[in-house]
This record gives sequence, structure tokens and C-alpha cells, in this order.
Amino acid sequence: CFFFFNDTATTEIYTEQIVGSVRCVQETDTQQQKKGIRKGSLDLGSKFTLEKIFNEPNSIMRKTKIICTIGPACWSVDQLVKMLEAGMNVARLNFSHGDHKLHGETLDRLREAFRQRKNLTCGVLLDTKGPEIRTGLLKDHKNIDLKKGQTLEITTDYSIEGDETIISCSYEALPRSVKVGNQMLIADGSLICVVKEIKQKSVIVEVQNDAVIGERKNMNLPGVSIDLPTVTEKDEDDIVNFGLKKGVDFIALSFCRKAEDIEYVRDLLGPRGSHIKIIAKIENHEGLENLEEIIEASDGIMVARGDLGMEIPSQKVFVAQKWMIRKCNDVGKPVITATQMMESIIKNPRPTRAEASDVANAVLDGTDCVMLSGETANGSFPIIAVETMAKICREAEECFDVEYYERNIRKKTKQIMGYSGEEAMAASAVRMSLDAGYKCIICFTETGDQARKIAKYKPLCPILAVSIDDHVIKSLCITSGVVCLRVPSFQGVDALVEYAIRSAVDMEFCEEGDEVVVLHLSLIHISEPTRLLSISYAVFCLKKKKQYFFTFQSYDSFQLPYFYIPIN
Repeated sequence: CFFFFNDTATTEIYTEQIVGSVRCVQETDTQQQKKGIRKGSLDLGSKFTLEKIFNEPNSIMRKTKIICTIGPACWSVDQLVKMLEAGMNVARLNFSHGDHKLHGETLDRLREAFRQRKNLTCGVLLDTKGPEIRTGLLKDHKNIDLKKGQTLEITTDYSIEGDETIISCSYEALPRSVKVGNQMLIADGSLICVVKEIKQKSVIVEVQNDAVIGERKNMNLPGVSIDLPTVTEKDEDDIVNFGLKKGVDFIALSFCRKAEDIEYVRDLLGPRGSHIKIIAKIENHEGLENLEEIIEASDGIMVARGDLGMEIPSQKVFVAQKWMIRKCNDVGKPVITATQMMESIIKNPRPTRAEASDVANAVLDGTDCVMLSGETANGSFPIIAVETMAKICREAEECFDVEYYERNIRKKTKQIMGYSGEEAMAASAVRMSLDAGYKCIICFTETGDQARKIAKYKPLCPILAVSIDDHVIKSLCITSGVVCLRVPSFQGVDALVEYAIRSAVDMEFCEEGDEVVVLHLSLIHISEPTRLLSISYAVFCLKKKKQYFFTFQSYDSFQLPYFYIPIN
């Protein structure tokens, strides 16, 4: 280590803080055990206090992002502006309903709302319909009344109009896919059937409960591998002829089952759509089984609890949710928790206590985003839904044990992937902010990756990501704790750093006199095959006009960062 300071006091303070931070990153399991930093050694209930119940949150911003589904209840410009002000970070267009004309008009109104609130950043997500199995038409279009214990034939001849004895199904491979004893769930699980006999073009099932169902209802086959493409012809048309042409920021791929599904969509998007982030919706057992490869291939994961709750037992959904969130947290991929988070607010101005707890528990699990569906698309209180969700998120964030999480995620990072130079700097920045109480972490990023690496450790303070690229800024709309600042170029680093700090003050992330951490990354090719990775920290105290620059350098054979620290 090389330290150059103007006075002894400064040397002692910053030597202790910086070296201590990096030691935290490099600690062995034995050292952590000696310090008592082991799983279960901290009081995880210490954040839940009487004061938290009666006092307002102290946080200056909400870190968890909110995705809102756009529909008739909120698609006017005035309503969209109010939703932006209430806390909407991403607008979701659900392509299970509507056509390109309808969604195009909605997108035009969205962009008008964006123009009216230029200080607020909001991305646009195209949610594909995906493959689906539906029942067919019924005679005279009348509902049928089915009784528990009766037999029912389900045929793949979709031209047949159904009655109480036979109904049609759109899935031609049904007889080849199911086995005797398999369950079939129809109309969101309101009708449960068990397969008793398999014929050439139909199956005979036993009805397990009384139910009245209409025509063209959805059908789920829990535990069955469906012989349908993940990306349908409709999905391809929506992605290419709407998503690409209209410039959406995210694509949520419904019923993603394997990494190849993600790569197929990337090929569809091509170079022109390389900036569009692909979110894999995990909705069936195949997606769960292949989760790790899907996480690696995708840009984020959505815990789509609706169809997932049809595919696995209801009592297992919370296990799947926590497991998927943890897997994403471990590698720093954004994760969205979705479906029926505040369903009752569609008709009532207040969510149930169970729904409020559901949202809060998702935040405590470590989710980056929570999503509203019918609550904003068709509900009577779309603005209240967003405001209420934002309040719940802030309360939950106040109870999130950052110290425990940060230590645990550092350990997981070391075990899973090890520390690259960028990863070590991100971890050190967060550790410094926690140890020294710095009010903001400012990150200059060309791709958004460095901001995501910092967000992975979930610092207490806000992360201000500075970028020149609008696509990068929009891509960070689903990353917890990140707020973006656009600059015209990265020329003139000193002026840019000062502008970023002034912006952080304007955003009330810090005050003059507070200290912040600044990260700047540059990659310099010296000679083949050696690379030099240089990352600069700066701790700024605006009133004192002091700047402390910490430069970390490492090579491909990265083991320990070493420091060259000049002080102005």
C-alpha cells in the first residue's frame, strides 16, 4: 500500500477506514468465525421495535422499485402522471390482452406523461402472452354445471362445442403428455380434475369438486412437461413488430423453461435490440429446475406466482419465492415479485393486512421490485395502490438488516464466483459507506454493470448511477436502491464528479459537509494479454473542499487489490 497524505491525522483516519474495508472483503471464514460473523450470530429481530411501529421511516428514498400494469383504469395521461408521482418505476404492457394498436396508443400516452415529468425515470416492459392451453366453446355459449365425482371427457378436437359430458382443449398433445393420476386445473384452479383414462385423442377425467365454468378457460397441467414452444408466433410478432419498433426497455418472457428460450429472444431482437433487457418469468416446474442457467442467461427474474401456484402446491409457493430471490441476490441479478400482491385493492381503498405483510415480506426477502397487476390496470384505486405499496416498501426497508445481509452476500460471492476487481470495489464501497456512514455512493457507469454490483450488497445509502446512455438509465429502473443521473459525456472527470455531488445534494441524498463515495472505472489495454483495471474512489467533503482519491489497480491474476492514494 502507498499512502500520501498532507497530515498525520488524515493518514490515520483513512488508512484505518480503507484498509479495514478491504480486509472485510478478503476475510477468510476462520477470521469471520473469530469475529462472530456467522450465520445466526446476529439478532435478526433487532430491526423490529416499538419505535418502528409508531414513527415514520427515516429513509430519504424508497429503494424497492414498483412495476405497474397499464390498463383502462389508469391509461389516461393525467392518471399516468399521478402514478409516476406516486412511485411507478416501470410501466407494464400486458400482451395477453389487447392488440398493437391499443398498446401503441397506451405507449404514446405514457411517453407524453414522461415528458411532463422529466425528472422521473420510468421504463416500459412488454409482457408476452406465452404458450397457453384453453378449453373450447360451449353449446349455445352457456356455462356448464359440473358435479364432484362425475366423469368428463376432454378432447383435442377443438371444433367440438362442449357440454356437461365433454369439452374441447386447444392442446393437441394432451393424451401424449399426461399420465393416469395427473391433476388438471381449469379456470384458475376453480375446477380440479384427475386423469382416469387416456384415449387416442382425448382423456377421461374425474371431477373433484362442484364447479360452474364458462368457455375458453385456461388449463394448467401441474408437473407435466408441455410440448409447446415457449415463444409463440404471437410472441414473436409482439417482440419484433412492437417491442423493437416502439423501443421498449424490457421484455418479460412468459413461461420461460430453459436458457435457450432467452437466447432465442436475443436472436429475435438482434443488434438493434441488444439494449432491451430480458426478464425470465418462472411459472412452471421446468423453469424452477433450470433456474440457475436461466438466471445466468437472462437479465433478471420474475417470480410469477399466479401460474406458478397452479403448477406447484400453494403451500410451496412461498418456498419457491424465497429460493428464487436468494438465488438472484447471490449473483446480483434483479428479481421481481409479482401477482396478487394487493388484489383486494382492486375494489377497496385499503389492502388486507395479509397483503400488506406479503409486500413487506418480499422486500425483506431481498426482492428488487414488486408488481401491481389488476390493482392498477382495472382497479378502482390505481393511484392509492401505488402510494400504498410505496409506503409498505419504505417501512419494510427500514427493518431490513443490511449489516447481516451484506456480510452474508460477501461470503456467498466468494464461494460462488470469487472477487473480480469490479466486484471487490463494489463490496468495498458498500462496506466503507456502512463503516464510515457515508451518505451516498456515486458510480460512473457505461453499461450499468457497476451500479448493479454495488446494488447487490444493498447499502443503506442511495446509489447515484451516472451515465451517458438513456438505455443504461432505463435498464436500472428494476435495480433496487439505484437512482440515475444523465450526463452528455464522460469528458472532464473533475467537473462531472462535482456535478454529480451537487445533484446528490439537490436530490437530498446528502447535504453540504457530508461525505460521499465516488467510483470511476477505466479499462486500459497495456499489452496482450494483460489488462489493467483501475477504479477510483473519492470521498468528498463539500464545505471543506477536500478530495481524497483512492485508486485500486489489479491485473487478470487478481488476488488482492493494492492502493496508490494521492491526496489533493
